[in-house]
Amino acid sequence: MGERHAVVERLRLLAMHDFVADLPSNWLHRLAVAGRPVYFAAGRRLCREDAPAEQFWLLHSGAVAVDFSVPGHGNIVVERVGAGAPVGWSWMRPPFRWRFGAIVAEDIRALEFDAARVRNLIAEDAEPGQELTGRMLDVVTDRLQHARHRLIEVYAYPGD
Repeated sequence: MGERHAVVERLRLLAMHDFVADLPSNWLHRLAVAGRPVYFAAGRRLCREDAPAEQFWLLHSGAVAVDFSVPGHGNIVVERVGAGAPVGWSWMRPPFRWRFGAIVAEDIRALEFDAARVRNLIAEDAEPGQELTGRMLDVVTDRLQHARHRLIEVYAYPGD
């Protein structure tokens, strides 16, 4: 498969993804160049809390468990995300280290993006860059809210 065909396929996948489908087509094309399709089987760890955040994913199928380590309790699953969701936001701001971990719960197909390349795209084109940043901030807010609720469950109702 030639590079042009690969970019066209990635562009098609982006155009179907809820998180970015309505971005301008020229920006989708630029994102397509920064991504690649991936398949990961259940059990694969995508990222570990405090490791370098060098990529992120847009899920097309399957599910990922977002977790974080709680001393004395191990990894606590905060949220399970599936098709249509982004995984990873720590790549957006220094120090570019994961704030949460993520493990594949059900085999996934996704687009994986090179974080440095996407940060450059955001810096080069302010309007869509701000839109993408705002969408990722919504993800941050949602994940932190889920973490808060999960911690309340774990500590208020231990053993449930």
